[in-house]
Amino acid sequence: MIVKKLSLVVSAFFSLAVCAQETAKADIELKPEVKLSYLDSIKSTFKKNDLAAKVDSLWMNELVSLDIYDDLTKDIQTINKDVTVDEELPTELLKQRLAAMNQKSPFEIEYNQGLENIIKSFLKNRKKSFSRLMALSEYYFPIFEDAFAKQNVPLEIKYLAVVESALNPKAVSKMGATGLWQFMYGTGKQYALKIDSYIDERSDPLKATAAASEYMTKMFNIFGDWELVLASYNSGPGNVTKAIRRSGGKTKYWDIRNYLPKETQGYVPAFLATMYLFEYHKEHGINPERAVVKNFETDTVAVKNQMSFKQIADLLDMPQSQIQLLNPSYKMGVVPFYQGEQHFIRLPKDKVATFVSNEEQIYAYVKYDKDFRATSSRLAVKYAPKAKPAAVKPAPVDNGDFEFYKVRKGDNLGAIAAKYDVSISDIKKWNNLKTNAVAIGRSLKIKAEEEAPVKTLPAVDKEQAIASTENKEKTAVDMDYVVVAGDNLGSIAKKFGTTIAELKELNNLTSNNIGLGKTLIISKAAIVIEEPTSTAIASNSVDSFKKKAPSKNVSEDYYVKKGDSLYSISKKYPGVTISDIKKWNGIKDEDIKPGMKLKING
Repeated sequence: MIVKKLSLVVSAFFSLAVCAQETAKADIELKPEVKLSYLDSIKSTFKKNDLAAKVDSLWMNELVSLDIYDDLTKDIQTINKDVTVDEELPTELLKQRLAAMNQKSPFEIEYNQGLENIIKSFLKNRKKSFSRLMALSEYYFPIFEDAFAKQNVPLEIKYLAVVESALNPKAVSKMGATGLWQFMYGTGKQYALKIDSYIDERSDPLKATAAASEYMTKMFNIFGDWELVLASYNSGPGNVTKAIRRSGGKTKYWDIRNYLPKETQGYVPAFLATMYLFEYHKEHGINPERAVVKNFETDTVAVKNQMSFKQIADLLDMPQSQIQLLNPSYKMGVVPFYQGEQHFIRLPKDKVATFVSNEEQIYAYVKYDKDFRATSSRLAVKYAPKAKPAAVKPAPVDNGDFEFYKVRKGDNLGAIAAKYDVSISDIKKWNNLKTNAVAIGRSLKIKAEEEAPVKTLPAVDKEQAIASTENKEKTAVDMDYVVVAGDNLGSIAKKFGTTIAELKELNNLTSNNIGLGKTLIISKAAIVIEEPTSTAIASNSVDSFKKKAPSKNVSEDYYVKKGDSLYSISKKYPGVTISDIKKWNGIKDEDIKPGMKLKING
């Protein structure tokens, strides 16, 4: 009996094994052939470099966040050096530390009650900000020190960039001062920084630092005192000269400080307080966050043809945000090509190696992509209708378009804004926030992304579509968009896959300012080509296959979720409008509730 049972068990196992093998074989046979896109076929020929470079996304957000800049700028403008701050730091100990700093610095660092008050204010209110700033400094300080050493400028002036811009090359003041060193337009031009539609070298860490170094050298030749050089950098040499006259000819900063503009009176003490906190951060329990990308891990490569950040990111398998971080002087997300001028792109060293080793294939892809776009544009113009249809207005926004985010430990507005692809100012507006500080546990309202209802083009292979347009039905439409609250040219360009420059050219705009309710032309014409009946050849781009609109004879049910609106639901189904959903479900108004079942026909 036992033998019989064992035989049955063995037989069963054998049957299962055979079945599993047959199933695996069937899976292999049924697995569809995966076609490589043109981009992937190009990348498959690349010579690989084994050096791995990883960028932490949170640290990346830190580098592009402007919330520290807003906070520090407000502090420096409003801080009162005469108000005593309750913070544990014995005066005698502070005097000893300042004296030690003074011995190894060309600056005259002497104790006074105003400096103590500012140091204690930073310690009480900005510890976390300085921890983040120290991470940023690991990337930027080597750049500053190299430039200053060439001009014999004190290396301590690197701390001035913390006071000026919170180490953010994209920082722009209310007066228009831009970049790490906050150059005004005229001053930037004076120091040969290139500023045009594509480039603003005031945001270039290397070139702007060289210009700042040149300025410091000139001012020291005039005043012979580094504190006065800093004062002139903030308020201009004219105000420093006036203060010297009003003080009776005194030539030391601490002697003329009360005759300087109010902001400049706190400017140099804020610089010295910053220097102190960087010098004695361990003693105050300030733990610097570690920088993932350091300056010595990047390098530059000359670009021989105009290239977009997207093309570079697709070819080198890296996020566009990293390219933007390393190349902040390119305003439009494009490395331009000017005849007779060289332009460079800064990349992690392993990506530079890949770029240099595969330049021929890279430029071949860029030309291919450019030629396709040019051909598409010509076809679009050829089939554009004479009459322009009425502008399509987005559906009204209701409270259902908000979702809520609960603030967790370690969060800041910059990271939250990046998570939802919105701006810090938007979050502050939606939640009536006066500052960038948010309490742990607070629920923030975040508005769902709005998109104007535009007609989605069916996904077809671009090469085949262009070659066979004469055999397909062609229609064309002008595309307009009505500006709604919270819009700017950048967000609109992103929605429709275009650029700010193209929007400005199409709408004859001379600035980036747009009024609420203004109708913008998004494109002069867009070709709509029906899906070809034959199998499409491999796509030429990683993004060329879009979600196809559902067939008109296909129906599915959609269950309304919290936060849904008819507008947001219609956007989930290309080609479907709010009117369609209302018609299919017998809805007279736009009142829908969570759990409600909606029929979607196409």
